[in-house]
Amino acid sequence: MPPTRFEPSQIKNKHKREQILQKIRKVKTQAKLQKRLALAKAEANDPEAKKKRLAENVPRTLDNMREFDPSIMTADPSSSNQAEGSTSAEAIQNEQAADISTDPFASYFTTDDPSIPPKVLITTSFKASKTTYEFCDELVGIFPGAEFRRRKKGKGFEMGRIAGWAADRGYKHLMVVNEDMKKPNAITLVYLPNGPTAYFKLTSVELTQQIFGHARATPHYPELILNGFVTRLGHCVGRMFQTTFPPLPEFAGRQVVTLHNQRDFIFFRRHRYAFRSEEKVSLQEIGPRFTLKLRWIKKNIPAVYNLGESPAALTIEKDDEEDAPVEESENKEEASEEQPTRKKTIPPKQDEYLWQWKSELETTRRTFFL
Repeated sequence: MPPTRFEPSQIKNKHKREQILQKIRKVKTQAKLQKRLALAKAEANDPEAKKKRLAENVPRTLDNMREFDPSIMTADPSSSNQAEGSTSAEAIQNEQAADISTDPFASYFTTDDPSIPPKVLITTSFKASKTTYEFCDELVGIFPGAEFRRRKKGKGFEMGRIAGWAADRGYKHLMVVNEDMKKPNAITLVYLPNGPTAYFKLTSVELTQQIFGHARATPHYPELILNGFVTRLGHCVGRMFQTTFPPLPEFAGRQVVTLHNQRDFIFFRRHRYAFRSEEKVSLQEIGPRFTLKLRWIKKNIPAVYNLGESPAALTIEKDDEEDAPVEESENKEEASEEQPTRKKTIPPKQDEYLWQWKSELETTRRTFFL
């Protein structure tokens, strides 16, 4: 197109100015299209050129520009090209293996029967609403060994006491769904019997009935996909979620549970996959879907600050040992031998934080913790 006599911004007539601008835009669009077609034709004859272009033109995102964290479970990228990089990587791998073998979740991987699902007790906060109960029903359908119990209100039903009660009865997890404004807004996950305890903010909740074209869930044990947990903290969170599912999935059900971590937001999805051909696989979402964000992790089960203890029995000291009744002491020893002592899980009186989110920790937008 020949250049115009005046710039479009200098043309006073509105309609004429719009016509000139449309012609200029059309010429630019056609030039871009011809460039893309020529590039595609050249790359079709030379696949190596396309690979080179894709390798050079990597978009800059917050994910691939994140600040390096020493807790990332990979070798330092600055030492990867040096001779000492292999030795440091081996040392890090050995340290990671030692941490995994001694963490609180190590007993989950040494179970005798991997087909038995871990027992999960699901409950709510005090005076929960209908929406929270519906979300708990969805959670019961997700975890194979889950069981829901309504939480009573009053003294004696603190979270720490409930965790101790569940641990004494063989439960491996306690999941408490909190609500605000009659909507679920948080999940507290407790690993029994000795912790840790993790607290997640809950957002973007969509139940199964709200998902268009959703599939129906089956009672098969699902497969589990953990993606994006690269730091030590993220690895701990991922293993904690891993212990809520049975170690051996049932592949006949073709159900997959995905926990995808991106920028410290954990996206939960559940799908069923179907093989359309030898090369194509389709997914159908089952639901529900929600998003979690870690706020803190505590070392033990939740503490009970007003945990009362019975006072010590009144004792009277005597100088003469002969005055002590021997028969009564013998009877007490026989009674104690007859009654087996049942070990109870007692919650701590004070919480100990392993990690807690604070606004001062996020120095830049490229700082992530999981």
